Amino acid sequence: MSPTLRFVVRRVVIVIPVLVVMSVFVFLIIRLVPGDPARTMLGFRATDANVATVRAQLGLDRPLVSQYFSWIGGILHGDLGQDFISKAPLTELLAQRLPVTVELAVLSMAVALLVGIPLGIRAAVRRGTVGRATDGFVVLGVSIPDFWLGIMLVLLFSGTLAWLPPSGYVPFTQDPMGNLRYMVLPVLTLAVGEAAYILRTTRAAMETVLHQPFVDFLRAKGVRESRIVYRHALRSAATPIVTVVGVQFGVLLGGAIIIENLFALPGLGRLIVTSITQRNYPVVQAGVLVVAVLFILVTLVTDLLVALIDPRVAERSSS
Repeated sequence: MSPTLRFVVRRVVIVIPVLVVMSVFVFLIIRLVPGDPARTMLGFRATDANVATVRAQLGLDRPLVSQYFSWIGGILHGDLGQDFISKAPLTELLAQRLPVTVELAVLSMAVALLVGIPLGIRAAVRRGTVGRATDGFVVLGVSIPDFWLGIMLVLLFSGTLAWLPPSGYVPFTQDPMGNLRYMVLPVLTLAVGEAAYILRTTRAAMETVLHQPFVDFLRAKGVRESRIVYRHALRSAATPIVTVVGVQFGVLLGGAIIIENLFALPGLGRLIVTSITQRNYPVVQAGVLVVAVLFILVTLVTDLLVALIDPRVAERSSS
């Protein structure tokens, strides 16, 4: 078995216990609520009979181990349970909300890549004014809180200029242009910080590679500088860039919670927050589970991409 294949198998196998531990943690969310979760959901004026009914509906009257295996068995068969308020299947409910969150994360990461990588390369190749300007952008990008930036963008582009709607959402399949108009401000809000992280990583990785001996050798052979930068150096610097992009994409999926609420996007994050205020704990549990699984899978895919780009990573891991 090749080192790369062993690396892939090992990473996939490691994910299994991580998923199990994560599922136990998510399962205990409701059970760790102080007091009786059923009474907390119904309010303290609920009768004992109503509380007992809800406990039976949620399976809280059974042993903890039995509850877990019943819950995880349902998930393995595609059944996440029911919304406590609407009684709708959670699988369908989350399937309606998840595309909005994924669209927001994908568009934000696309904008961050289009800004962060070219600027990072430019800053590594040409220092001076460009380097100082990118340093300022990085400091601002990682320092400004997303919600503050979002409010400022709404005040500027919706309140003052009246160019874009302040909040709302239209599905892309119904109105593509309307969908993009609603997504511009939340995407910019998330993309600025991500672009700063990617720019900083790209610049550091490129500066390291551009000072290696093989780059001096290529220059001595008369290879064009643009070919050295974009074909040889960028490929060698790809490993840390891909790692940061993967981690930050996972962070985007979780961090979209605040932005979805700020811009009234009907995504998974807004559903979780709304369910918390309604004490609809089955929805909270299912939503957190989906976000956690997505984060783990994104991390796995990132590791595999890094191994494919740089086989030395797999060889070092195997040794």
